[in-house]
Amino acid sequence: MTQDGTPNRLIHETSPYLLQHAHNPVDWYPWGEEALARAKAEDKPILLSVGYAACHWCHVMEHESFEDPDTAAQMNAGFVSIKVDREERPDIDGIYMDAVQAMSGQGGWPMTVFLTPDGAPFFAGTYYPKNDMQGMPSFRRVLGAVASAWKERRADVLAQGQQVVAHIEQSSRLAGTADPLTPTIAGNAWDTLRTAFDPEWGGFGGAPKFPQPMTLEFLLRQHARGEKGALPMVTRTLDRMLTGGIYDQLGGGFHRYATDGRWLIPHFEKMLYDNAQLVRLYARAWQVTAQPAYRRVVAETVAYLIRELRHPEGGFFSSQDADSEGVEGKFFVWSFDELAELASPAVAAWFGALPEGNWEGHNILWTPRSPATVAEPFGLSAEDLMVQVNEGRRALFEAREQRVRPATDDKVLAGWNGLAIAGLAEAGRIFGEPAWVGAAIAAAEFVLGTMRGEGGRLHRAWRDGRLGGPGYVDDYALMADACLTLYETTFEPRWLDEARGLADEMVRLFRDAEGDGFFQTGSDAEQLVVRPKELFDNAVPSGNSVAAGVLGRLAHLAGTPEDTVVAESALRLVAQLMERAPTGFGHALGALDFHLGPVTEVAIVGRPGEADTAALLEQVTGRYLPNSVVALAAPDDAAAAERVPLLRDRPQLDGKATAYVCEHFVCQRPVTDPAALAEQLEE
Repeated sequence: MTQDGTPNRLIHETSPYLLQHAHNPVDWYPWGEEALARAKAEDKPILLSVGYAACHWCHVMEHESFEDPDTAAQMNAGFVSIKVDREERPDIDGIYMDAVQAMSGQGGWPMTVFLTPDGAPFFAGTYYPKNDMQGMPSFRRVLGAVASAWKERRADVLAQGQQVVAHIEQSSRLAGTADPLTPTIAGNAWDTLRTAFDPEWGGFGGAPKFPQPMTLEFLLRQHARGEKGALPMVTRTLDRMLTGGIYDQLGGGFHRYATDGRWLIPHFEKMLYDNAQLVRLYARAWQVTAQPAYRRVVAETVAYLIRELRHPEGGFFSSQDADSEGVEGKFFVWSFDELAELASPAVAAWFGALPEGNWEGHNILWTPRSPATVAEPFGLSAEDLMVQVNEGRRALFEAREQRVRPATDDKVLAGWNGLAIAGLAEAGRIFGEPAWVGAAIAAAEFVLGTMRGEGGRLHRAWRDGRLGGPGYVDDYALMADACLTLYETTFEPRWLDEARGLADEMVRLFRDAEGDGFFQTGSDAEQLVVRPKELFDNAVPSGNSVAAGVLGRLAHLAGTPEDTVVAESALRLVAQLMERAPTGFGHALGALDFHLGPVTEVAIVGRPGEADTAALLEQVTGRYLPNSVVALAAPDDAAAAERVPLLRDRPQLDGKATAYVCEHFVCQRPVTDPAALAEQLEE
């Protein structure tokens, strides 16, 4: 808030994270030409602060420093201060996170970076406390030191900035390997993952533990290729997660990560991207194992997404906060007495609660023990206990609904919605849930309609009727993947057309014509200190990895040989990296697995909705077939055959729905019997 009591410039932004800071006494600017021009005109360094709405330590730093008048006065006197939502501007976040990691050896949010007026970073860190603490300098001490260096050691500061920019540019110019893409890459990645796996609690490494759905998906693919040790790694991790505190045992959905090695203590924020990917992963794991708990988790997580993260017009919101009433996790934790009173002591025991609490005097709900083990001390059978648990869960959920809820970041992001659309559509297809598919279609229509701007350009974000900036490569790639999944679920041609159009635009706007892979920003984007390439599959798969996968799938459905060439280029860019650091390239490894093939192409000629067609489709949807594409059309649909080469010259046999199983468009004998199709798919 400025001296006259009016809000600062962030009041005009759409991001809930920026709006949270609109009443700070800091003279905040959003990223843009106005702020950069002022820094140059006044010869001041830029203080760039990057975070996101669900970030606990971002809230802490705001309360301690940005709401403090004395700190704000120091910021306003010596700096031009810019606030960025990392979810709206992943390009800025990525560039300057590279700088933070280069200068400090670690990264995270809130991210605090000091820049020259030209945007070159020369000093960086993450959270700074209000007072000196545990070897960390106070934020005001950092402000003073940076301001002094800018005035008194300008040449050193500028030289540091140039060195950091050169480092970032070098990493963005990574050259792809000229060596062939072979199964050795995946084999070496598999060997590395085996050594990092935690055999007791699942996951990789120690605390903190992240779900890593892309890495687990790669392991499922390894199982499909015959690696006997891969599936137990997946199931151990999924089982531990669904019984852990990282999973919301009452309301469904997963928290961001566990701060411990047992999945008990979550960082309580909930993100759309985690839950979307985990819906897809648990559904695929169910295809392999038929484990009832996996189906339950999918259903509960989908219910959570639709209940709490869905905009009335169909798009999905970004996240929910870790804090409520200013306290981390308050919405989710319980006292033992609350649990015993609202449910029963046996239910409290089932949820791993202790009279003294299992976390900072409170209880996080988890279910680490079997029903029989918990039931015995209470003189109950396992069946009777679970009756109490089911009744108690409903009572506890209803009681929790009366609490003050964590805030929701209600902006809609195109790429993250792509993940949700794909997850809902595939889970709906696997479990025969048309309402889930309907929710996926509504979200796709929202993104592809409401979130397109002038000339049909896809935008990154939407909130409250306002569009954010232009979309990034991951927005295009993830929405193309979502549309392909919708096509293979509904077989409506419009979704294949949308996927093809998005992929074509993705190549036009983002492909590196002089190197390998894809840039993160479009050729029509503003010029930053570097044009970044996002290569790592972090919490969200990188646009480069998703682009490779999408183009590979399109090549087998409605593509050209050029699709395969461009997909291979994206994989070459990260081939050596995925071999050495597989947990950072889970999606890329999946795209590589598809590229290596063989790819099973299934063409079904039959009338959608008729029993004989549905019987053939069930043989496909009930199986985990990661390296496959599926097309379906009525026998008299010439337009579908023109659109999808796989459907050309595929007559029905005896007027019945007929399936063709092919590789590289060379097909086995056509079959009308579901059992015969199953036999071909098992070969």
